[in-house]
Amino acid sequence: MKRDAVIMVTGAGGLVGSTLLEHLAREGFARLVPVLRRDCDLSDSKSTESLFARTRPTYVFHAAGRVYGILGNMMNQGLSFYDNSMINTNVVEAARRHGVEKITVMGTGAVYPYPPPGVPLRENMIHFGIPHASERGYANAKRAMLAMLEAYEESYGLKWAYIVSCNLFGPRDRFDVKFGHVVPALIRKFHEARRSGGSVDVWGDGSAQRDFMYSRDAARAFQTIMESVDGAVNIGSGVVYSIREIVDMLGAITGMADRVRWDPTKPNGQEYREYDLSRMRLAGFECRYAIADGLRETWEWYCREFDGESPSASTRAEGVSVSL
Repeated sequence: MKRDAVIMVTGAGGLVGSTLLEHLAREGFARLVPVLRRDCDLSDSKSTESLFARTRPTYVFHAAGRVYGILGNMMNQGLSFYDNSMINTNVVEAARRHGVEKITVMGTGAVYPYPPPGVPLRENMIHFGIPHASERGYANAKRAMLAMLEAYEESYGLKWAYIVSCNLFGPRDRFDVKFGHVVPALIRKFHEARRSGGSVDVWGDGSAQRDFMYSRDAARAFQTIMESVDGAVNIGSGVVYSIREIVDMLGAITGMADRVRWDPTKPNGQEYREYDLSRMRLAGFECRYAIADGLRETWEWYCREFDGESPSASTRAEGVSVSL
C-alpha cells in the first residue's frame, strides 16, 4: 500500500479496527478513514453508498460487525445473521461500485465446519460441512460474505482477502460477561471479583482449547495480508492453549488465582480449534507477542480505563510463572 493511499477502516471503535488504525498511523499512513457506528449505519445501503462516495477509498479494511459471543450468538441466531449479512453486503457492494483496489475483510473461525474435517483447519475446508450450532447464524452470514467476494472477483475483478481469525483479544474489546468472547469476558470477571472481593466464576471445566492472538499482532497481520495475500487466509499465534491455561495466566497476573471457581454444568464451546498458518508463514509473518504479555497489557489497560488507577503491583511483575 502506498503511504498516500486513502484507507478506510470500518469497525474503527472495536478491538480490531482501533488497533489497526493505531498500527497504520505508526507505519506512516496518513490518509486514514475511520468508520464508527455513529458515522455511518453500514446496515443501510444508502448510508454506506454515501460514505464511499464522500471518501473514495483506495483500500478497505472491513472489521465492522455485530458480535454477541457464545451465549449471545445462541440467543440471537436470526438477528446475528440478518445484521451481519446486511452490513457485509452493503460494504462489499460499495467497494465494487467505487473502484476500491482491494478489500480485506474480517471473517471468523466459526465458518469452519463442526465437527472439524481435519486438524489443523485449512482454508479449503470451510465448505466441508456446516458450522457449529451455537454460532450458525453468525457463521453463515460470514460464509455468505466469502461467497459474495468470490462471485465479485469472477464477475467484476474485485481483489479481496478474507481473514479467518483465531480468538483475538486486546484493549477496546467488548468486555461483556454475557456477550463477550473468552478473554475479555474473563478479564471483566477478574476485575469485578477484585472490586467486590468475590469469586471468579468460569463456565465449563477449562478443557476447551483455542489459538489466541493479541490485537497488535493481528494488526500487523492485516497489513501483511492487504499487501501480499489474496483469498481466504487463517491468522493466529500458532500456539493452542486450554481455557484453563488462560484462566491460570490471568490468575497469576491479577493475583487472584485462588478465587477461581469452575462450573462444569455450563458449556465449554467447541472442544478444540487449531489453524493451519502456512499461507501467513509464506508471507513472512510471525507473531511478536507472547500470550502472557498480551494478557498483562490488556488487563493493565482495562484497570486504567475503568478504575482510573494503576493495577496492583502483582500485575507489573517482570514475569508470570505459569505451568503450560
